Amino acid sequence: MVYHANYLRYFERGRSEFLRDAGVAHQALLDRPDPAAFTLTNVNVDYRRAARIDDLLSIRSRYLGCRGAKVIFQQTAFRGEEVIAEADITAVMIHADGRPRRPIPDVVEKLAGFVYQP
Repeated sequence: MVYHANYLRYFERGRSEFLRDAGVAHQALLDRPDPAAFTLTNVNVDYRRAARIDDLLSIRSRYLGCRGAKVIFQQTAFRGEEVIAEADITAVMIHADGRPRRPIPDVVEKLAGFVYQP
């Protein structure tokens, strides 16, 4: 069976791919004159089913918006149509020295078109 901490890696990859697809590349944030990055401040995972090593999993990442420095995501791991795990993720944008900062305006603008509204 897949070790429970590995789901955090799967969700991380899903968020990174989501951000890249939205036009927000991690390396581009680091290459700015005032470098920035994301770090997690809260992760709440609900494990529904056990995944096995050779299972093909898909990750759905939903961006819920920004609140101050917080960037909120909901993520779901699927095996086919079956929900394996769900996570509520809170990230913050940080300066290179680790201090929180409000998300960069062009990042907020790029993500605005992807806000999930049920």
